Amino acid sequence: MDDFHPNVAAPAFTGGLLARQAERRGQAGAILGDPRARVLPLWRGRVLMAQENAAGAPLSGGGDAPAAGGRIMLAGVAPGHAVLAEAREAPVFLGADAMGAPWFAQDISDWTPEGALPDMTAFFDPTAVQHPALPPHWAFGELRGAMLALSPLEAEIAATARAILHWHESHRFCARCGQPSAPVEGGWQRRCPACNAGHFPRTDPVVIMLVTQGNAALLGRSPAWPEGMYSCLAGFMEPGETMEAAVAREVMEETGVQVGAVRYVTSQPWPFPASLMLGCRAEALDRALTLDPVEIEDALWVSREELTEVFAGTHPRIRPPRKGAIAEYLMRQWLADRL
Repeated sequence: MDDFHPNVAAPAFTGGLLARQAERRGQAGAILGDPRARVLPLWRGRVLMAQENAAGAPLSGGGDAPAAGGRIMLAGVAPGHAVLAEAREAPVFLGADAMGAPWFAQDISDWTPEGALPDMTAFFDPTAVQHPALPPHWAFGELRGAMLALSPLEAEIAATARAILHWHESHRFCARCGQPSAPVEGGWQRRCPACNAGHFPRTDPVVIMLVTQGNAALLGRSPAWPEGMYSCLAGFMEPGETMEAAVAREVMEETGVQVGAVRYVTSQPWPFPASLMLGCRAEALDRALTLDPVEIEDALWVSREELTEVFAGTHPRIRPPRKGAIAEYLMRQWLADRL
């Protein structure tokens, strides 16, 4: 273990580089007239990206993910571009980039591509979807697969866009009277014209915890996950519950393990669809496992030496965690003895 020095990079989407400019949201319509303004289209949760291979040539139109070593960037279009013709609502004002250029997001999920569609029920489908109004090396792709390929600012823009547009899609009707609502304040509020109720975007807090005891960490897997995928335990916080209580409850419910001390480590916006992951370290009081088969398909204690094999890709049972996810960050921090 002495020769293992992991590079503990910050989780994806945590750059904090987007100038959100909340005070300008009421003027979003005028800001759209800025010649620098760009609109990021999203199609059914997939983000528009420019995808080129290492040589700079466009991808072939086979629907494949970007080639290894390729260059990936967000692909914003000018307001009113033909690709936005299927949008149901006005663009959402996200804020400005480092050069002051305004960025918006707009949902075009009503558009139906020709040919085979991605498997939207799969845990991760790398299929890239191309639009006839766009260059051949531009495509809608799964953000999970590109979150570290994008720059920190682009990743934050994409995460914000995905989360806010999902909220609009799932909250089109007033929660008070049931009538259709409409976006206002640059897309950061919905207002009901019937009862004048205002509704604001929601973010769901989720505790995710690396549970350890001595030289071992507790990992689990959901029944829907790909084979070999294990991660930190996690669960949604409940109303009236502290973060520490949520950690203890979730670990007990899923694995039967009691925890003592709980410490907050870091957080990560996770726009799948709209969560805030609260990363914690928890100390287990025992190692006896009693699994909830509905929540957890399997759980096991992994030593530091075994987790080193996991990251190296040589473990016989567990695949490496997804880079950029907060679970990977917590595991690497523990291996580096920084927790």
